[in-house]
Amino acid sequence: MCFDDALDGFDAYLKANRGLSANTRRAYRSDVEECLVALRKQGCVDLNEVTIEDLRLWMAKSSKNHARSSMARKTVAVRGFFAWAYDHDMASANPAASLQTPKIPDTLPAVLNETQAQQLMDRVDEDGMEARSQEPNMKKQAIALRDAAMLELLYATGMRVAELVGLDLADVTFGNRTVKVTGKGDKQRVMPFGAPADKALRDWLEHGRPVLCGDMSDDAFFLGSQGGRIGQRMVRKVVHDRAREAGVPDISPHALRHSAATHMLDGGADLREVQEMLGHSSLKTTQRYTHVSIEQLKARYGQAFPRA
Repeated sequence: MCFDDALDGFDAYLKANRGLSANTRRAYRSDVEECLVALRKQGCVDLNEVTIEDLRLWMAKSSKNHARSSMARKTVAVRGFFAWAYDHDMASANPAASLQTPKIPDTLPAVLNETQAQQLMDRVDEDGMEARSQEPNMKKQAIALRDAAMLELLYATGMRVAELVGLDLADVTFGNRTVKVTGKGDKQRVMPFGAPADKALRDWLEHGRPVLCGDMSDDAFFLGSQGGRIGQRMVRKVVHDRAREAGVPDISPHALRHSAATHMLDGGADLREVQEMLGHSSLKTTQRYTHVSIEQLKARYGQAFPRA
């Protein structure tokens, strides 16, 4: 079968049967498409012509330009594609059945310590308060309030960037300080947030959002400067910029998520509770943060104990 028809069929299968998020589905389609383009260049024009050697050659070439974590995802996507093609009689064999996933080094996630996180939150809160009292430009004031609300919510809940930008007005309940998010695989969960995030969110809704709101806003909770739903790239830029201004190590929103998880565990939260809050399907993913906590404990022990 020709590649294009098979790719469209696989994408339709993922959408209908796998429960994957739109972002994951796009990534899988892109990964498979990249592999199929490479196979064409290697002389394969039909699925039945592809061999394990062809796939290993693609992996070898692609590995030169991608990190191991990216190659692991690409390999999973390509294996899934050829398994689907074989199961649906679009290929006479599954050449990817024995394709090995590259091993990913078990590196610990980068995090801010609690002092640095407090420093960052204090800075964004101060910026928000100064904007309300001193900034004459209403749009700049609104953006400062929005940025403070986004960072407070990211740190308070450990939610993903995609979950943050997907929030609608109805998803935040101030009565019990909870927020409902739609995570990977369109799974929904409810997370609590504290008083600082509550104040920042209220300030944004009362004094910031009405300034930016326009025809494209709909029910989006966080808005960009043009009035539409804010994008992930802008959120990442805001986090990097605010970290630099606060004088803390440069971090991404995902590192802020790591920080929130680690600090919850340091504060005595149960591992299962943190798993539920972060939306991890596997407890093994959440357990990575216990290693970070242990490393920080060892560092504090070495500094504080005279016979360390």
